[in-house]
Amino acid sequence: MVPKSQVIRIFSSGVSELEDMDCVGHCSETGSEENGGDGKQASPPRTRSGGSRNTSPMGRTGSSNTSPLRQKVVKTKPRGLDEETLATFGKVVHADVQMEDNIWAMLPEDLLHEILARVPPFLIFRLRLVCKRWNSLLQDSSFLKFHSSVPSHGPCLLTFWKNTQTPQCSVFSLPLKTWYRIPFTFLPPWAFWLVGSSAGLVCFSGHDGLTFKTLVCNPLTQTWRALPIMHSNQQRQLILVVDRVHRSFKVIATSDIYGDKSLPTEVYDSKTDSWTVHQIMPAVNLCSSKMAYCDSRLYLETLSPLGLMMYRLDTGHWEHIPAKFPRSLLDGYLVAGTQKRLFLVGRIGLYSTLQSMRIWELDHAKIAWVEISRMPPKYFRALLRLSAERFECFGQDNLICFTSWNQGKGLLYDVDKKIWSWIGGCALQSYNNQVCFYEPRFDASIY
Repeated sequence: MVPKSQVIRIFSSGVSELEDMDCVGHCSETGSEENGGDGKQASPPRTRSGGSRNTSPMGRTGSSNTSPLRQKVVKTKPRGLDEETLATFGKVVHADVQMEDNIWAMLPEDLLHEILARVPPFLIFRLRLVCKRWNSLLQDSSFLKFHSSVPSHGPCLLTFWKNTQTPQCSVFSLPLKTWYRIPFTFLPPWAFWLVGSSAGLVCFSGHDGLTFKTLVCNPLTQTWRALPIMHSNQQRQLILVVDRVHRSFKVIATSDIYGDKSLPTEVYDSKTDSWTVHQIMPAVNLCSSKMAYCDSRLYLETLSPLGLMMYRLDTGHWEHIPAKFPRSLLDGYLVAGTQKRLFLVGRIGLYSTLQSMRIWELDHAKIAWVEISRMPPKYFRALLRLSAERFECFGQDNLICFTSWNQGKGLLYDVDKKIWSWIGGCALQSYNNQVCFYEPRFDASIY
């Protein structure tokens, strides 16, 4: 049992000493960053100079100045934070002040909730073992209200895999640049795979041994639920959409992944806890099973007719968009950005030595793809060097992440800042790893 006064003192100094909790953070090995706009190397971070010690006899003569204004100020670096984050969270450490447990134990409930709501979610997940009172925070409506009102922690990367049939999950926090392990033993022992994530919820699909199943969970609260069986209960392409305003979510099921075009589109609504049948997708030849959802619209790539198929969630109907793909496009991935932004990521070139990775954005007015960025050659060669030219990419909030087979790191591109950077410290893409963007939230409800 860790005294609450000690825990609060740890937060006030910006240093976390809770090593024995069930969620352990690991620092990542971040690589170099490069500006994708002009190709210039980003300037290295400035280091803090400690100065040199004067050891000459003249330097030791005279009276020493013991004024508090001249005393040395000691700064510490919080574990797991890099220099950029240290500028925000680093605090000057003063002499330790005795904090009475009996005083801090009487901290008003609402004030305690407001303080803890501003703590990074992964640290709150670790603090459940401090006491029973803090362990019950995740179900407390007052704490969840404060938590939903504070700014989001920021985007993370969630990796899921099975080790000897045991689900495993690691989350990389982009703001903290740290890996955290989250136990996933709360899920049922089914054969399932990762579908995606939205606003704190994660969706899986698979088989329980008899029928096709779809389940939604919140990794932080360790809660899950299986959705009702669809009208056409087959393995489908799925996508999860969360509405935080109305505290609900929807799951869209499109065509069968094996090419059965006779299945209707079905939509699950958590408000009614049921599936509704919508229009059957028109007969098209899909480029891939990858989908992108933005601005209440679902997009898929098609070869015949060439362009995109768009599903409007508000009307339940499909439309064809004749947006021709760039010439010599070898493989393309649709990636959703913020608001109405839709990106296309793919390789261009006929031979491996002449290929390059490029990013286009859809001009909705002209119905055309406009190139906005190119991956620098050194990143392109490093990304596909060991992967036999096999890669995956996905995005969220104008961030695009690239992973490839047999690579122990991922490549992140910020569309707004035009910066490329490596994400290391964990095998993002192995033979059985599945990765998606993830926003940690305690207030994301599965009902």
